[in-house]
Amino acid sequence: MQQHESLKEHYKFTKEEELLLLGLQPKMSALADRFIDEFYDYIWGFGSTAKFLKNQKIIDYHRLKIKAWFINLFCGKYDLLYFTYLYKIGEVHVRIGLPTHYVNSAFTFVRTFIIKNLHEKCDNEKQSMMEIEAVEKIIDINLDTLTSSYREEELSKFLSLSKFEKTVLSGLKRFNSYINFFLAGSLALVAFFAIGLFVYDIYLLFFTDIGIEKGILTVLGSLLVLWAAIELIHEEINHLQGKGFAIGAFIMLAMAALIRKVLIYSLSSENGKELLIIGAVIVALAVAYWLIGVKKKSDI
Repeated sequence: MQQHESLKEHYKFTKEEELLLLGLQPKMSALADRFIDEFYDYIWGFGSTAKFLKNQKIIDYHRLKIKAWFINLFCGKYDLLYFTYLYKIGEVHVRIGLPTHYVNSAFTFVRTFIIKNLHEKCDNEKQSMMEIEAVEKIIDINLDTLTSSYREEELSKFLSLSKFEKTVLSGLKRFNSYINFFLAGSLALVAFFAIGLFVYDIYLLFFTDIGIEKGILTVLGSLLVLWAAIELIHEEINHLQGKGFAIGAFIMLAMAALIRKVLIYSLSSENGKELLIIGAVIVALAVAYWLIGVKKKSDI
């Protein structure tokens, strides 16, 4: 049995549902222009869409292709030719480096748009539920086929490696996971010492002649370091779960430690020059943290 037939079997996609979708084609074709306008409003909200749709010529071509894909979603004939057509779209996505996140998000819009319009023009509730079920299946089948291009691209890259390269790569991945767990443990230790520092500063405030003003500032500085350490642990947990490495959290911890010094030194007139140097370093770190934040927003 051909692969596309197996895929339809896995989704329990029947001939009756193919006919249901074909019956919806006239209705959806009439909505195609509104669909493409709303679809573009949606994808421009991603922020980085302009990187892939660089000029009006590309935009016009893309709108035409998306509209054709939308109408073809209800063609009623989902054979090898249809799945080849989908696979080629997926290959284009891989070639231009379109993140799978954008594809998944775009399909959420497609699903919502179709179901909303089916509900609005519902005369027969039972018929409507059958149509919605057929729509859900064909959308999931489309998404499965498109994203398979990404999986096959990753697999082909791995298979093209030599045995030695695969061994080295697997070893590095294993070593990297050990390092990450060691880092997480180290951060927990840092947080523990930060708690100890906070307790020690409380002791100095109440049981020594440190002075209430300096004591309070010192305690606040310790709390700031503890907060930054906890934030760093949180980011490292996210990293262990597969998210990106949060260099910003390390910058935040460094800023917190330096701000603590500033709070302490601000009461002393003997450390003016050192205070200025620390202040300049904090400003530099703040700029770096801001730049990282800007880059993250542009990548979303």
